[in-house]
Amino acid sequence: MKKILFVCMGNICRSPAAEGVMQNLVASEGLEQKIYLDSAGTIGYHVGERADSRMRSFAQKRGIDLLSISRSFDPMGDFEEFDYIIAMDDCNMEDLLNMDVDMKYREKLHMMTDFCRTRKEKKVPDPYYGGECGFDLVLDIVEDACNGLLDRVKKEI
Repeated sequence: MKKILFVCMGNICRSPAAEGVMQNLVASEGLEQKIYLDSAGTIGYHVGERADSRMRSFAQKRGIDLLSISRSFDPMGDFEEFDYIIAMDDCNMEDLLNMDVDMKYREKLHMMTDFCRTRKEKKVPDPYYGGECGFDLVLDIVEDACNGLLDRVKKEI
């Protein structure tokens, strides 16, 4: 089984969106027994909370349910458990790199946008303090990236 962890700062907007989008793709291909998904935040401000209500609403308009509950990234377990650890932006990646103090897990760390097939963004922007169009943009980027990621993972299972 391949295990994928999506990581943003608070685990209430971008990483739950990526997890939900990917879950839909995995389910549509009947791969639930071969691909495990989760999401986490580099900070613990929102631990135990559902995804931001605005992100849930925008995702629902696309037929995507965001069901995850926020948790913090656990460097003692997550680095070892997951095959892919996907950061949403450079700050998230820097936080992950700093947590990998022995530099043992660098090959597992990727930027979400590394898997985009058509979009050209270098990061998934945080929509939390922006306007409503930011949530659609996040979903556009993660849908493209998740399709590319799934194509890669399918070659490995």
